[in-house]
Amino acid sequence: MLDQVRFLARMIARPVHTGAVAPSSRALGRAMAAQIDLNNDLPILELGPGTGVVTEMLLARGIAPTRLTAVEYDAGFAARVRERCPSVQVIQGDAFNLEKTLDGKLSGPLAAVVSSLPLINFPVEMRTTLLDAIFRRLAPGAPFIQFSYRIKPPVPAPQGVILRRAAVVWLNLPPARVWVYKRG
Repeated sequence: MLDQVRFLARMIARPVHTGAVAPSSRALGRAMAAQIDLNNDLPILELGPGTGVVTEMLLARGIAPTRLTAVEYDAGFAARVRERCPSVQVIQGDAFNLEKTLDGKLSGPLAAVVSSLPLINFPVEMRTTLLDAIFRRLAPGAPFIQFSYRIKPPVPAPQGVILRRAAVVWLNLPPARVWVYKRG
């Protein structure tokens, strides 16, 4: 309940950056984590972990905490994720400036990027630039996993990228869709 109160307070203070009225549900976190190939030992990047629900579901799926790096814009949320998942590297920073945020903290190709960023709250150009930055870091065939409350994907698939709706999660407030982007 405390996470819901914290989340609501952040949503009121910074609606563009928070983008929801409640934290992601465990069901949504499981649906996102299910999109990751466990037969890969490359690092995984999580963007916008919020209160850490999706982070916990990634760990519950069997992803080693040492493989996971989370980037959170909000200092309070970053502290909460560190509290909930002490073995995960949590970086307080801007996901829309990955080069600066990850400089010296995460290298090599990534097995996946899992995002709970409220992308629809940002201009299309910012979303497209972020997607380009993500695909520069992903290993060939690795997924970018994003959820959205809208029926349509939050970012159109760039040329050469295959987009599919992987799940609809009704046990989330509001219900959410999980989108998976992969280079073809």
